[in-house]
Amino acid sequence: RRWPLFIDPQGQANRWVKSLEKDKLLDVVKLTDRDFLRSLENAVRFGKPCLLENVGEDLDPALDPILTRQTFKQAGNMVIKLGDNVIPYHDDFRFYITTKLPNPRYTPELATKVTILNFTLSPRGLEDQLLGFVVAEERPDLEDAKNALIVSNARMKQELKEIEDKILFKLSNSVGNPVDDIEMIDVLHASKTKSQEIQNKVAISEQNEKAIDVTRSLYIPVSVRTRILFFCVNDLANIDPMYQYSLEWFLTIFLSSIAGAEKSEDVSERILHINDYFTFSLYSNVCRSLFEKHKLLFSFLLSSRILMNEDKIDLKEWKFLISGGAIVVKEIPNPAPDWVNERSWKEILCIQAVERFANFAEDFVKNTEEFKLIFDSSEPHKEKLPGDWSQLNSFQNLLVLRCIRPDKVTNAMQDFVADKIGQRFIEPQTSDLGVAFKDSSPVSPLIFVLSQGTDPAADLYKFTEEMKFTKKFSAISLGQGQGPIAEKMMKEGMERGKWVFFQNCHLAPSWMPSLERLIEQIESDKVHKDFRLWLTSMPSAKFPVPILQNGCKMTMEPPRGIKANLLKSYTNMSDEFLSVCTKKTEFRFLLFSLCLFHGVTLERRKFGALGFNIPYEFTDGDLKICISQLQMFLDEYSDAPFKVLSYTAGHINYGGRVTDDWDRRCLMNILTDFYHEKVLKDEHNFDKSGIYHQLDPEVKLASYIKYMKDLPINDTPEIFGLHENANITFAQSETFQLLDGIVLIQPKTSTGGGASRETMIENISKSILSKIPSPFPLKKVMEQYPVMYEESMNTVLVQEVIRYNKLIQTIINSLKDLLKAIKGLVVMSQQLEEMSISLYNNTVPKVWADKAYPSLKPLAAWVDDLVERVKFIQSWIEDGIPIVFWFSGFFFPQAFLTGTLQNYARRTKISIDVISFDFRVIKTPYTEVTEKPEGGCYIRGLYIEGARWSYGAQELAESRPKELYTEVPVILLMPEANRKNPETGVYDCPLYKTLTRAGTLSTTGHSTNFVVSIELPTSMPQYHWIKRGVAMLCALNY
Repeated sequence: RRWPLFIDPQGQANRWVKSLEKDKLLDVVKLTDRDFLRSLENAVRFGKPCLLENVGEDLDPALDPILTRQTFKQAGNMVIKLGDNVIPYHDDFRFYITTKLPNPRYTPELATKVTILNFTLSPRGLEDQLLGFVVAEERPDLEDAKNALIVSNARMKQELKEIEDKILFKLSNSVGNPVDDIEMIDVLHASKTKSQEIQNKVAISEQNEKAIDVTRSLYIPVSVRTRILFFCVNDLANIDPMYQYSLEWFLTIFLSSIAGAEKSEDVSERILHINDYFTFSLYSNVCRSLFEKHKLLFSFLLSSRILMNEDKIDLKEWKFLISGGAIVVKEIPNPAPDWVNERSWKEILCIQAVERFANFAEDFVKNTEEFKLIFDSSEPHKEKLPGDWSQLNSFQNLLVLRCIRPDKVTNAMQDFVADKIGQRFIEPQTSDLGVAFKDSSPVSPLIFVLSQGTDPAADLYKFTEEMKFTKKFSAISLGQGQGPIAEKMMKEGMERGKWVFFQNCHLAPSWMPSLERLIEQIESDKVHKDFRLWLTSMPSAKFPVPILQNGCKMTMEPPRGIKANLLKSYTNMSDEFLSVCTKKTEFRFLLFSLCLFHGVTLERRKFGALGFNIPYEFTDGDLKICISQLQMFLDEYSDAPFKVLSYTAGHINYGGRVTDDWDRRCLMNILTDFYHEKVLKDEHNFDKSGIYHQLDPEVKLASYIKYMKDLPINDTPEIFGLHENANITFAQSETFQLLDGIVLIQPKTSTGGGASRETMIENISKSILSKIPSPFPLKKVMEQYPVMYEESMNTVLVQEVIRYNKLIQTIINSLKDLLKAIKGLVVMSQQLEEMSISLYNNTVPKVWADKAYPSLKPLAAWVDDLVERVKFIQSWIEDGIPIVFWFSGFFFPQAFLTGTLQNYARRTKISIDVISFDFRVIKTPYTEVTEKPEGGCYIRGLYIEGARWSYGAQELAESRPKELYTEVPVILLMPEANRKNPETGVYDCPLYKTLTRAGTLSTTGHSTNFVVSIELPTSMPQYHWIKRGVAMLCALNY
């Protein structure tokens, strides 16, 4: 026999073992305990049960002798060697192990040493428990009777078994003829009478039990709803490691909701009250600990799961909404390429795989004009669909919206939630320290979950003053060597009833097990009732799960929007501070300008790569130091020193965080709008619409605050220097982030609804295998295109072939292995399992992405793109060097650019160091270009974001509404020696491989995503396009 290892995320096994062994002096230990081996030795020596709690995926090797029972005899006694000690082994010793990990991966070696028992709550088991709780609260008489019946039935059945055992014992020990054994005949007679009596009682009690069950079954809707909500909350941990909630915490809210819900004599009405009250109570409690971006996801998940349970959502439709389509059922040409982009049309073709939408693409072609009205609408989610499609329900409308206007899916989701479970589930929930404090206790810490640029310390200090705890408050910022000091502080706080504040727990991951031990050792009856432990941490997988589950969590986020940022900056100022500088007028103008600049740089991040390539975490500290320097320099210089102010702010205080050269260029250009002589006028406007403007320098602080409160809540892209389309980019990215979050919390098993998960994965795998071509014959290619001094492109081609071969081979081998694993012919390894999840969710498996070029495309589009790339290389091999190169088809485009420069350098015998490219945009479409240029090369296949190419004016122009990306014509790259870059008339446009633009920083100071900068003609000043975030891209995300 092997010792049990319980997978126990909800702590049920833990409680069961403690209850089972409480009379036998159970020892409870953890691997983090300093003396855990000594406790284990004592349990082995004295025959006590021992429970090892909260283990991870690895066990201490010192436990091996216990797990494998390596006992032997010494001097006639059974002994075991633990560490260096040989100790007597008592036969009554029992060993239990539990882990809180919900899905641990144990090695086969460990799995053979223990018996792994999955104690994870099953939906059915949880439902039974919850039914017990609700009936115990609503009808305690029924629940008591039910429990009494269960106990008495079990006791009577035990008596029956004892009677049977007694008869069997008598028969087996009977000597001679059993008929002559008077004693035995008496036993049989008495047993028969007793047995008959018990069977009658069992029959009666079973009838009573059925009658009780009928009444109990009225409350099943409560237990079903509560079970759905528990698994919604439980799944949130897959999105963020800090979203951990214990079953006890959940049940506390459940029981208080039963007590708080409106009473009613009618059971069905009472059930509605309980369900409504509990659903919102849970939502409010959970929202306090969720980041803003996950609140809509949670409420949408609640409403969807409730409807799924009622079979009101088709699972194929659900899968399409969250991960899009992977297989095109029937190819139909795009009827309106001028407004239906490539991504939308692919989605429209893929949606036909969903039964209800089988004819959608054909109907779309017939009703293009009606669908265009929806596309052009400012509120497409509220428009009625044409024809029979107006009969779709609100959930099915989301699928259509995903295809046509994905930027409005989040708005439609809000309407869907409000319609299905109520408006209050989409209204903002604010976190209040006072409410959180009431929910806490000396044994449950209060945890601030931070996001970048937030610090709750000031709010907490203010709260300590309100609660009159200023003198009983200790704080420490955790980090290297701070553990012992923090431990001492906590012990003192527990004795004296102080508040203890540990900041930045994520910076001390090695000390977290000690903190967990300290919190677990707090005894509620011994600790001072005023003691509270406050913790702050960024999201971290190292933060102990038990602390999160039992603590009171609150998220801290910086204010959203320029209005909120300005108010935050000015709230802590005073009229005296506004007059502190000798140049009061200039100081006030530049102070407002600087605070507005701070808001603009922070809020630009929400636009993703259009704002900054990397989302920098500018803080209030950056603003404060700039304000101090502004005051100092204005006092020191006779005139406002804009050059000095711009350098300190743009290159040091804010610029010190900026690691990307293109972001630095953008930051300095934005700063010139705010640190400039033109802002020293009270009529100066910072945007064309005049919403943001300077105030009269003589007004008081209250006038500034009033002006800021009147500003719009939602910022227009204009103040950032961005195009109106930037809002669409932001909304689309928000939609796809939300849907990706839902994908993360999907169950990994099939839940019915058509073909099984394995069948779908098998079909996708076979479909990809049929599309992917065989690897290139490398040897043949190297013979056909040998290394030549005069032609560097041969080397570029061979290198591309080697890279593509590696990728193709990886795809083919891994898909074949996965198909074998699905059939059970080989072991389903972790890598294959992750790959199968990716295929099911229409994402590129990590094992492929690691061997591939950077790409953001979903799986179906990625495979099509790979096939096109391979065709491009194949046509090069078969037809010779192309006239126009498909630049996006290169695995490593930088090698191609170097090869072009090298060819020119070798032909002209000029050093490659002094050669750079001149750029010319060609009017002729690439299909009509028939001759190679002399010395340079033509490239195609690039896109531009933030602007468009005007074919008429042959220069950069503003984007059209809703047109986020446009194709760029053929560009001629012409190498030139000692070329001087033009100072005006061009925009120096960076070219990136993917839409994210950010990569890892290379030694050149550029991101690995960056390829080259291309000069594009423009009649506008360069800073206009820099603030627009205009860049060229090799590939889009569809």
